[in-house]
Amino acid sequence: MMEISERAPADKKGGHLARHTDGRLILREAAQCPEAELHAFQDIQLYRYFNTNNIWVNLDCLKDFFDQQHTLLLPLILNPKTLDPRDESSPKVFQIETAMGAAISVFDGATAVIVPKSRLVPVKTCNDLLAVRSDCYLLSDDKGLVVNPARRLDRLKINLDPRFYGKIDLFNKRFRHGVPSLVDCESITIIGDVYFEENVTLKGNVKIKNRQNAAAIIKKGTVIENDLVWG
Repeated sequence: MMEISERAPADKKGGHLARHTDGRLILREAAQCPEAELHAFQDIQLYRYFNTNNIWVNLDCLKDFFDQQHTLLLPLILNPKTLDPRDESSPKVFQIETAMGAAISVFDGATAVIVPKSRLVPVKTCNDLLAVRSDCYLLSDDKGLVVNPARRLDRLKINLDPRFYGKIDLFNKRFRHGVPSLVDCESITIIGDVYFEENVTLKGNVKIKNRQNAAAIIKKGTVIENDLVWG
């Protein structure tokens, strides 16, 4: 059984659930979609549900399957990469992988259940990581991530300059004193090299731009509600 949730515009590029002509449920990832079908792939009204990556498997059924089939043949996914992710000029390669959720098409009687988006908090980029590390989320008593009840806004929109925040070591270096308070922030865009000291607060729609060659520093206790530009 796969836990699924309704796709929103922010989810349109992620994998979706569909039904094969034989009636079985299938999972399709963007890397498996022909370019001519990408428009339909991203239509959240046509393909309404995405995989939350919470999968429930009956281990007895799994053992019986392997006893009979000896292997689990899942569709291959080819993701184009560079050999050195930090060097775009390094040789181009394919990362070969399979999606665990694709097993939904293999088992007879496999099903899906719709769950609220609170069942997952995806962290795929440093943009996502900033939100999760901020006060937009709290740890519940059972150590799950939950939205801070003090947050009254829609999903936070974050756009960090990948040159300075795109890798985890770069990200941590610029937020070494902790990430800013974002509970009252609607959107944050950072362009250029900017470091944050502790207890910085961002509110509303914030755009921070550093046009200088040298790094900019946002001082301890600063509150930013509009645009902030250097250079």
